[in-house]
Amino acid sequence: LIPQKSKQISDLRSSLKMSMNNSPNVFLDPNANRFQVNIINESHDNNETSQEDVGSDPPHYEETSFTDEAHNRLRISYRPGKRELYDNFLQNGEKTEASLHPYDTHTKMYYLQTFGHNTVDPVPKIDYYRNTGSVSGNKLSRPSLLEIHEQLAKVTERVANGESTAGDETVVSKEEENKTGFVKFGWVKGVLVRCMLNIWGVMLFIRLSWIVGQAGIGLGVIIILLATMVTSITGLSTSAIATNGFVRGGGAYYLISRSLGPEFGGSIGLIFAFANAVAVAMYVVGFAETVVELLKESDTLMVDESNDIRIIGTITVVCLLGISVAGMEWEAKAQVILLVVLLVAIANFFIGTVIPTNNEKKARGFFNYQASIFAENFGPDFRSGEGFFSVFAIFFPAATGILAGANISGDLKDPQDAIPKGTMLAILITTVAYIGVAISSCVVRDATGNINDTVVPGMSCNGSSACSLGYDFSRCASQPCDYGLMNNFQVMSMVSGFGPLITAGIFSATLSSALASLVSAPKVFQALCKDNVYKGLHFFAKGYGKNNEPIRGYVLTFVIAMAFILIAELNTIAPIISNFFLASYALINFSCFHASYAKSPGWRPAFRYYNMWVSLFGALLCCGVMFVINWWAALITYAIEFFLYIYVTYKKPEVNWGSSTQALYYINALDSALALTTVEDHVKNFRPQCIALTGAPMIRPALLDITHTFTKNNGLCICCEVYTGPRKLCVKEMNSGMAKKQAWLTKNKRKAFYAAVAADSFRDGVRSLLQASGLGRMKPNTLVIGFKKDWRNATATQVENYVGIIHDAFDFELGMIIVRISQGFDISQVLQVQGTCYLLPHLSEILPYFFLITESTINTIQSMHVGEFNQKLLEASTQFKKKQGKGTIDIWWLFDDGGLTILIPYILTIRKKWKNCKLRIFTGGKVNRIEEEKLVMASLLSKFRIKFADINIICDINIKPNKESWKFFEEMIEPYRLHESCKDITTAEKLKRETPWKITDAELEAFKEKVKPCLLFHMCTFSYTPDRINLAILFMVPVGLT
Repeated sequence: LIPQKSKQISDLRSSLKMSMNNSPNVFLDPNANRFQVNIINESHDNNETSQEDVGSDPPHYEETSFTDEAHNRLRISYRPGKRELYDNFLQNGEKTEASLHPYDTHTKMYYLQTFGHNTVDPVPKIDYYRNTGSVSGNKLSRPSLLEIHEQLAKVTERVANGESTAGDETVVSKEEENKTGFVKFGWVKGVLVRCMLNIWGVMLFIRLSWIVGQAGIGLGVIIILLATMVTSITGLSTSAIATNGFVRGGGAYYLISRSLGPEFGGSIGLIFAFANAVAVAMYVVGFAETVVELLKESDTLMVDESNDIRIIGTITVVCLLGISVAGMEWEAKAQVILLVVLLVAIANFFIGTVIPTNNEKKARGFFNYQASIFAENFGPDFRSGEGFFSVFAIFFPAATGILAGANISGDLKDPQDAIPKGTMLAILITTVAYIGVAISSCVVRDATGNINDTVVPGMSCNGSSACSLGYDFSRCASQPCDYGLMNNFQVMSMVSGFGPLITAGIFSATLSSALASLVSAPKVFQALCKDNVYKGLHFFAKGYGKNNEPIRGYVLTFVIAMAFILIAELNTIAPIISNFFLASYALINFSCFHASYAKSPGWRPAFRYYNMWVSLFGALLCCGVMFVINWWAALITYAIEFFLYIYVTYKKPEVNWGSSTQALYYINALDSALALTTVEDHVKNFRPQCIALTGAPMIRPALLDITHTFTKNNGLCICCEVYTGPRKLCVKEMNSGMAKKQAWLTKNKRKAFYAAVAADSFRDGVRSLLQASGLGRMKPNTLVIGFKKDWRNATATQVENYVGIIHDAFDFELGMIIVRISQGFDISQVLQVQGTCYLLPHLSEILPYFFLITESTINTIQSMHVGEFNQKLLEASTQFKKKQGKGTIDIWWLFDDGGLTILIPYILTIRKKWKNCKLRIFTGGKVNRIEEEKLVMASLLSKFRIKFADINIICDINIKPNKESWKFFEEMIEPYRLHESCKDITTAEKLKRETPWKITDAELEAFKEKVKPCLLFHMCTFSYTPDRINLAILFMVPVGLT
């Protein structure tokens, strides 16, 4: 607030100060204004300063700075004289007695120094925006307006007494969290190191040479770049999703589930966790193959090659399991050591390529950098049925390590900063390394390993590069050889400067990748189980130790890895993993696209280097690559994912993560509603769109059921409730019950909406609903109400409101349906007896018009046998839920009302529960034209394509009612007649003014002719349908059928 006149403000503050001194308990005064506050002096150093401040001009507040001060991370508004305190804090990082911590928004003095007065309303604070159950802190509740308006005195007293506030509890919770000893990693140790180690896996040392031999250097680089393109796009999408809010543990599962919802997240989470478990087996088998090669060279095989791989793999995975179970801290230390070894091994390879070769290495195909070898190896030479995509399928698992850091997102200090930075940098570094190794292939494709296979003078050369370099490996064309890119998986070890370092690098790469996968799989699986998407797997959600380690998940991963280790074939395992990981990548990319396309205001990723269409291309690319790699494996993957998606959708887990799927539902619904407004109404498309005065849906279930019968999957249905009484109490109850009552409709599979209003009277509330309900073309055109059963005992105001609602419906051009059943619709008495009523204890006080709970009805209940009464009422309330037997629906179509009277019963007959009922039509006609009238009506119904069982012509519809009927009518209206003719003029005029709703003698005479058809109709209905159970009286503003 900027003061305009300092003197006026000064006087105001002085008066407030005096008021505070004279009335110390001003907040406890019920007559005080609810917005009154106590002004606190600006400086609290001493009392003298305070007194001076009272008479001085008010402080001038500066606007919030939007400069780059403090690295754009701390923006502060300063008070006069306080800037040096903040500067002292920023420069020294210390908090003096007079200074105030800029983030200290929970102490008592913060509000006093910030606003100059004590206030219950809090300043913006992260604790009010956390998700429920957030691991980063407790979610606090802001004070409601009721607390601010009415409980300010209590809160002020509590603060003055030094009691703990919500902010203090947050500090305690954070201190306890810090004391628990969680191990958190930065972006280098947590993401970059893990991703690099996982990408530099078994493929780099024992398969990349074979890939270059098959595809050549040119296509080999293309394979690497294609895989990099897939992973880079996925990395960008992952970075965007990871920076859009707080990221908890769960990696790819967490990112997908929070973006696309539990259906996609639950299906892909299980597959992704399984893929990581299988990846453990792949990396361990790669390690075991290297060990077996060493044993083979020294002729110390234990059994044979395959079984030795199984034995060594089993021992290795047991050791890795022990490291993982020991905790993330030990696992992280092991990863750093393995990275150092790996980097030394890679450097050793490049150094070896420039060290002059010897005769032994030449015999094995290594000739240093030679242009002829580069030219020969540049083109492809696919053998043994291999092709571009099959080779790509073998290589692609090497790129799947990009999520190694994201998979432990719950163990990162700042996932939003670490995941984008570490993941993208790891992709860049590893891609450069892979391309460098591929280009540095200084080995021919085939070599014998025999130093005597040299070219002698006079020998014809086959034109190969080896021949031009003095070696003849031509016999490799007719018989298998053991060396060369195509035959020897240990080419890098041979080329390197020091062979054992490459072996150590292989051990480091395979073990680090296996260790990362062994940690990732249980972490992802634990996050999936914690969300309880699959209730049967909740057993694995339990964690142990300070880092909540998923020990049970480790054991399960161990079992899965052991099963695939027994296969002992790396080329068999790799394509399976490729499809699983590609499916995960496809959904991550689609999640980013979907979130951007939904245009939700909540989609605000801090990472800006992404594009929704690039993400969509990445998703399609992943799907296409899946089929190209292995079409039947892709089909199996999609089948599994689809099955899990259907399962999760059917189970409907009770979670709400604000997914982009929900946002897109809203966008689609909004677009459809807007598009519908451009479509003009046509009689062909008329459908009953009902607003039903049910009150709370559970109070009048039968009225809801009969309305729902002809609106389900066909039209709009809105269950409405009117709250009357003290406005504050009504609004509070209305707001608190909205979600519950809509949830009741959903739980009971009622396709309807719930709406409520608070009004001064029942009629005013209904009038508001009739005018404002609906959206665009989806507006109610029919009002459905129950028959007022207690109209004889009700007050005049209640009856006037009820009748007035009928007139209001016609004034607003709505159709009218009044439904009556013998027991009535209101079962609130039963719910009260059962103790399950959702209404307030003061129901009869707040809703006297709507629920019609009067003393007479309560006395009736008490006088009857409660069990018998409840049983009959409950049976009546559920009668429309049951299947209706073979019966007849009588339609009294006496006047042309536009067709609603015939349309509603027809819709009932096409419903499953009413399909055995037939239509019987009653209409008026002349005695001498009965058959002709039947033919006319039958012709009309046939044009409307409405089947009927019988047509009855009522011939006595225009005759006078008998004396008994007229006497019954007069007795019925007697309490509502004015009888002004029997009174003097003054008394009659006074009664007219006091009770304008009463029937005068003149009005009775004027409407006598209109009353007669109603009495005749009453007589006819009893004579033709004496055993009726339900009677529906329908009125409609003419709309016409076609």
